[in-house]
Order: sequence, then C-alpha cells, then structure tokens
Amino acid sequence: MDKILELKNISYAYDKINAIENINLDILDNDFLAIIGPNGGGKSTLLKIILNLLKPKSGKVIKHIKNDMIGYVPQNTNLNTDFPITALEVVLMGHIGGKKQFFGYSKEQIACAMGSLEQVSMKEFANNKISDLSGGQRQRVFIARALCANPKLMLLDEPTASIDVKGQRDIYELLKKLNETITVVVVSHDISVLLNYAKNVAHINKNLVYHHLKNNDKKEYQNNEHLCEVELLSALGKTELCCNHTHI
Repeated sequence: MDKILELKNISYAYDKINAIENINLDILDNDFLAIIGPNGGGKSTLLKIILNLLKPKSGKVIKHIKNDMIGYVPQNTNLNTDFPITALEVVLMGHIGGKKQFFGYSKEQIACAMGSLEQVSMKEFANNKISDLSGGQRQRVFIARALCANPKLMLLDEPTASIDVKGQRDIYELLKKLNETITVVVVSHDISVLLNYAKNVAHINKNLVYHHLKNNDKKEYQNNEHLCEVELLSALGKTELCCNHTHI
C-alpha cells in the first residue's frame, strides 16, 4: 500500500523532558491504525505533531497528502455542550475557513454538512441542539464535522471515551465503514479496537513498537523487554490475531 504520511526520527520534549523519542512510523493508505500505550506515553503528542500543532524537537514529518485532507476529532467533545448550537451548525464549523463574513454558509456547504451527517446516521438530528444528544451521538456529529473536509486521513483521539458500551461499538462500526475509503488512526485505551477493528497497532511509551496484525490461526508470544496489550491478548488466547512486532 502507498504511504500517505511518514514520521522520521521524531522527538519532542516538554520543559526539557522527552515525551517521545526517535519515533519512526509509516501510515499507509486505507490502514486502520490503533495507537495505544499508557497515559503520558506520548500518544496525543504524536497526533499534535502530525496536525502541525506542535513542532518536533528533532526529526521530520513527510506528508504525501495536503494538510486540508487530514480530519481530526479531538478527545474532549463534551465541552460547552450547553451552548445553543445545533448538530448541523457544529458540522458546518468544518467549513469555517470557507465561511464568508456577513453571508454565512453557501447552499453547497450546507448540502455537504447534511451529507456528512447522513454518513454518520445523524441526518434526522440535524436541528437538534448538541446538549440534547447522547455522548455517542455527539461523537458522531464531531466525526461528521471532520468529514466535511473530505479527508484522506482521519485522526481520532479517544473517540469512545465516556460513551456506553453500545455507543462505543457503534462508533467503531462507523469507523470501520469509513475505513473503506479513508485511512483511520485512533488513539484508544479500548482493547476492543484491537480485537475487532485495527489492522495495525503502534504502542507508544516514549518509544514506539509497531505490531502488524494478521488474521490466521497462529498464536505467537514473543517475550522481551516490551510487553503490551497486543501480546497479552495473543498469549492468553483471546484472539486469533498474530502479532508480528518490530521495535522502532
């Protein structure tokens, strides 16, 4: 598969304390990549570097797609939920750069926003206030907002946090569907994403260990200094996925 983004020897530090060190990662076209690891391990920092929100201390990001082809769904979408704004208006914020002062959004932009809501099965809630929606429904609306940019790559930071079990499953099923045409990268603590959805896994705890997941009957457990959820699942026989991993 073609590479759409490459991270080369990326390091970043907060107050001279390294958050991530020498990260190398290729994100491939139509991949479903799960980024896992402990709190404070550098997962969100890596996303911010990809989004140009942080500049790495060293290394470089090579993008084979334009910046406006990257969609982003942040971790906390529950902020200001009492603000009187509808689901449609939230999605239209994805067109904020194309909004004309005094004239609002064009018919084409509104049609695009409605189409995005339809993609995430939220069209019928277009005029509902976000405060009236469930956590899972609000997350779908924010995914629709990211879809307004017609992204080639979708980055999501903890998309199922504070959502009930059914809502989590619905979100991942939606991402699986979107993955037919969009590369999906998910930061998550939810082990179900490894079992049922991810094609590859990057474990980040300052450094990165990459796991390529293959569907077959072979179970392998490789005992070394690195141990994460992927290997535990394989060792315990909880999954038919084979973990071939590489330290990077």
